[in-house]
Amino acid sequence: MREIVHRHLGKMVAGAAIAVAGTAVMVGITLPGTAGADETGGTGAAARSQQAGGAGAARPGVVESPPAESDKGKGTDPLTDDETERAERIAADRQLLASAENVDGRRGPQRLTVDLADPEDDEADDPNPPRRADVTFYDYRDDTLVTKTVDLDTGKVEETGVQHGVQPPLSRAENTEAAALLIADPLGAGLKADYKDATGRELTSPDQLLFNGAVYRATPGAQPAALDKCGEHRCVRLFPKVKNGPWIDARSIVVDLSARKVAQLRRG
Repeated sequence: MREIVHRHLGKMVAGAAIAVAGTAVMVGITLPGTAGADETGGTGAAARSQQAGGAGAARPGVVESPPAESDKGKGTDPLTDDETERAERIAADRQLLASAENVDGRRGPQRLTVDLADPEDDEADDPNPPRRADVTFYDYRDDTLVTKTVDLDTGKVEETGVQHGVQPPLSRAENTEAAALLIADPLGAGLKADYKDATGRELTSPDQLLFNGAVYRATPGAQPAALDKCGEHRCVRLFPKVKNGPWIDARSIVVDLSARKVAQLRRG
């Protein structure tokens, strides 16, 4: 990994790396009203007019506070924060909290998403259909995806689905745990060395990096036996980035979150 990573370090500028890795780009934004203003803020024509207090002086701008978010949405409006929290609380009942395991190995399922559920077929023409939420969890105890549909009006779970071998996109907590496992593993030596090359500092925590992760599924002959269960297990390939610096190529490394192991793919 050291050779592969270091060869790309400094060359994978944000735009190019993101295009390859399929990650998002952060774009600089010029705030309105700042164009042409100098750092002292007092020599432009507009500033002189304001100082003179004449009829052409600009009046102070008025910024209205955004309206308070309602605790309950209507129709097909996105879920409010209150609805999201309530749906998760209802879905994560005592039984699930007691039996499931999250990505850290602690009790309770790993929350993935909370989304507004689609209306039923007979509610398609209803302008104000019942509000339901689909809440998804991943249970690392037995590698299952648990989906619960919650009726937000009645506070009841209407439907529960359990699936094996289904791997939706990773949550931020899962990417963070994958990075922590990689940093602590001998195979993370190349990542840490390249981080030090770029910053002059030691890499000891995921908080020092920006990263995205992609679910990895086993491909016959493409990985060591340690990764053969990826797809049944929850596995991730990370795309780490030095904060305010270059991307680091760690594509040859896969972290099996279910087994809490790190392995390197065979080179083709």
